[in-house]
This record gives sequence, C-alpha cells and structure tokens, in this order.
Amino acid sequence: MKLSDAQIERFENDGFLVLPSVFTHDEVDALKSDLPRLFAERRPENFREKESDAVRTAMALHQRSDVYARLVRHPRLVEPAKQILGDDLYIQQVKVNAKEAFSGDVWQWHYDFATHHEEDGVPEPLALNLHILLDEVTEFNGPLVFIRGSHRRGPVPATLDTETTSYPLWVVDREAVAELVAEGGLVSAKGPPGTVLIFGDTLVHGSSINMSPWPRTIFSLILNPVSNALTRYRRPEHQHHRDLGAVVSLADDCLIAGAAA
Repeated sequence: MKLSDAQIERFENDGFLVLPSVFTHDEVDALKSDLPRLFAERRPENFREKESDAVRTAMALHQRSDVYARLVRHPRLVEPAKQILGDDLYIQQVKVNAKEAFSGDVWQWHYDFATHHEEDGVPEPLALNLHILLDEVTEFNGPLVFIRGSHRRGPVPATLDTETTSYPLWVVDREAVAELVAEGGLVSAKGPPGTVLIFGDTLVHGSSINMSPWPRTIFSLILNPVSNALTRYRRPEHQHHRDLGAVVSLADDCLIAGAAA
C-alpha cells in the first residue's frame, strides 16, 4: 500500500491519518482470534487495569504469536511508514491496547516522544505509530482523540504520571492541552474494524473511559529509524525492543496465507 501525495500532505499538516477498511474482516478475525490466549497469560508484558483484572495493554505480541509476527512486517503498515520516514526502520514497540466494555480506563493526554525520549533516550521525535482498529470504534467506546496540528509545536513540557492508571505515562498538563485544542481542535479517530491510524511522535492524543457495552481493541506498531534508536535501557525489552534489524515487508496476503500454511 502506498500513500498518495494528498495523504502525505494531510499527514504533514494534521499530524495523523485515518484510513478506513485497510484490513479485511477475515484479516481482523485472524488477529482477534489469538487475543484471548495472549490476554490470559500471566506475564509482565500484560498490563492489567488498576481496578480490575482486565488487560489494558498486551505487549511484545510478535514474540508471542505467529499471526502478530507476520503483522508487524505487513506491507500495508511497513510501506507507508517507509514513505514517511525512509528505509531502515526497526520495530520499536508492538502492543494491543484494550478497553473492556463498561470498564476500560482512560489514557491521559500525552504524546509518545515524551516517553521515548525520557525513558529510552530516543534522540529525535521521528517514530511513527501505526494502529489497526480491531473493533468498530465509535464516539461511545473510548476512541483515540487527536489534537489536530499539535505536532507542529514540537515536544511540549510533559511530566510522569504514575498514579492515574496502571501504566506509567508522560502526560501533558491541562493548560497546554487547552492551548493546543484552541489552535487545532479535536478529532475523534473512529472507524470500522480494519481501519488504520497513522500518527507521529509529537501528536498529542488521549482517550476517555469506555462506558459503553462494546469493547474497543486497537493494535499498535511503532516503527523508528535505526539511525534514531534508543540510547538508554531503563525500560524492559518488551516496552522498547532492542533488535535494531531493519524490518522487511512480507507478502500482502501474509495474514491469511500464513494462517493456512
């Protein structure tokens, strides 16, 4: 998959893209079919909600599942990332963020580079986040909300929040968020299963709690130029992978054909 010139221009202006139905229902079903097994595992890669046993984030899925090992090399993710960042990208992080029906918790206002820089020593805000919606995401079940154009400010001040949820996060304060929203406005990243979201390392975003009866599950792959790799090893490997080998695309049918092999 190649992004058009208009899509690249929109990404540069807004800081994100929402691309509906990039992956088929069969491909999404293949991805979702392995999640119950992965979520049931008792291991550090699975972060559970502060007030329940529900999985909030399941990390390093490509090291735990064949289908996710293929997904992180899927051309519909890797090739657009190469268009934006160039070749020689490594797999920085792989996860699924889940919001269980009626109880999925908030993700505070943040941008990813604050964590990548402070925790991992990533020099520049170049990493790219590639999401796939694994459920239908609406305004009711805790969609990601982007502040349009907030990436143009660059890295705004952020502080580490270890109290609000079970996942420590470098967050942006309310005053800065209010200023950014006044400049660019808010966009709710909604769509059917298989929709792809692409956004950069300084785009401020967050999501509210899920009070609906519908789950909200999103896959996330972060790719980063090898030349911009981590320089600090404070976090465990499943939060920032150490293998700096350049990712190589598989065939376009790798999810379904691989499952049948």
